[in-house]
Amino acid sequence: MKDIVSAFYLKKTIMEIIFLDGEINMVVTRFAPSPTGFLHIGGLRTALYNYLWARRNGGKFKLRIEDTDQSRNSAEATKAILEAFDWVGMNYDGDAVYQSDRFELYKQYIQQLLDEDKAYYCYMTKEELDALREEQMARKERPRYDGRYRDFKGTPPAGVDPVVRIKAPLDGEIVFEDGIKGTITIKADEVDDFIIARSDGTPTYNFVVAIDDALMGMTDVIRGDDHLYNTPKQIIVYEALGFKLPRFYHVPMILGEGGKKLSKRDGAADVMDYKRMGYLPEALLNFLVRLGWSHGDQEIFSMEEMLEHFDPCDINASASQYNPDKLLWLNSHYIKNSSNDRLAKLLEDFGLYLLSHDKREILLDIFKERCKTLKEMAEQIKEVLEAPESYDSKAIKKAMKGDAVQILDSFVKKLENAETLHLPTDYHKVLENFVKEQEIGFGKIGMPLRVALIGRLGGPDLSDIMSIIGRYETAGRIKNLLNYMKETSA
Repeated sequence: MKDIVSAFYLKKTIMEIIFLDGEINMVVTRFAPSPTGFLHIGGLRTALYNYLWARRNGGKFKLRIEDTDQSRNSAEATKAILEAFDWVGMNYDGDAVYQSDRFELYKQYIQQLLDEDKAYYCYMTKEELDALREEQMARKERPRYDGRYRDFKGTPPAGVDPVVRIKAPLDGEIVFEDGIKGTITIKADEVDDFIIARSDGTPTYNFVVAIDDALMGMTDVIRGDDHLYNTPKQIIVYEALGFKLPRFYHVPMILGEGGKKLSKRDGAADVMDYKRMGYLPEALLNFLVRLGWSHGDQEIFSMEEMLEHFDPCDINASASQYNPDKLLWLNSHYIKNSSNDRLAKLLEDFGLYLLSHDKREILLDIFKERCKTLKEMAEQIKEVLEAPESYDSKAIKKAMKGDAVQILDSFVKKLENAETLHLPTDYHKVLENFVKEQEIGFGKIGMPLRVALIGRLGGPDLSDIMSIIGRYETAGRIKNLLNYMKETSA
């Protein structure tokens, strides 16, 4: 997978390093999606922030697939995550790590905590736990496990497969510094003895995340703030196992229309849907980096500029708003600044093959200035290259009135008798002369001619269209419309 920052590395003369607890540490970050669904843009933004911070500091960026929930995992979702990384060009260091390959490792750490009396077997049944919660709620207390098996030394109840709970602190506070939100303080009694291994022996999320982050050498954990209250539990695991804490940064969510949670309708779609909609990867990354982070008033960032300026401490503490118009604006910018060779190759994904087309340069020069997505570009170019199979009824009603048929018929003759026609300026001159000869306004020929050429009103300059398809195709399309008018009026 090609590294999109290889050019940036060539500019680096000194590897930046970070001091953690007085020691020199290479920055190591990670993105750790669960393969229970496709990668959406919120996840891609989190991955981008981790990627930028690691690469800016000459560190490592790792990918971990958190697939411990075997009942909900999807091989298709895992494949889509990897495809999304490939599409946007964010390469990760080493192979992707799969938690499902590490169950034996987790079991060893569970046993270690049991042996050190930092965890214990809990034989409380689901029915007992439900009853306890109902009692607590009736007393208007926060539902929580009451620690009844924390120091249990008796005979285990028969027929109960126990879970394993970690011994959380009973008093004091859990305090950590968040790079975005500042000092976070949680009272110890807000965290009960949470489960680290289920009754079937499988480990739980907060337990394996802490172990993996520690063993994979994470120095900085940048993730969504929906994980903020998982952090105290993970800190308990870190301290129980004697692991060094990373720096935490909890990124506020992306909001949709009206300040609501981002929905699929608003834009929380599969990242690869953006490719299918015709967005360029650099436009999507530029859009995402600005959803919660800024550098002055700058809006357009190359990858090199992101790497030069990005710092997770500068991420806004408040939620950001998804703006589809902003994304379209950025995408149109990157389309306009893409080479025609690249655009021609990308348009093949939309069923348009222009690499050997003799009017490729004219086509792409025209439409890269008009279109906001590759999909839109492909559709509009096809509209020019392919004769219309039908005509917009409103356009027909507006354009084909009065003497429009006679004017089109006369224009066909004008085209057929014209001298060499090749460039758009050649066709524009023919149009100018025709309007003068007929003593008509340009709209008299312009609207019906446009309907004949592309089946509707609107679209690019008529001289450009005629130059692209040539005089004989132009005449043929006009005759098709004239035949259509004859048939419909019969």
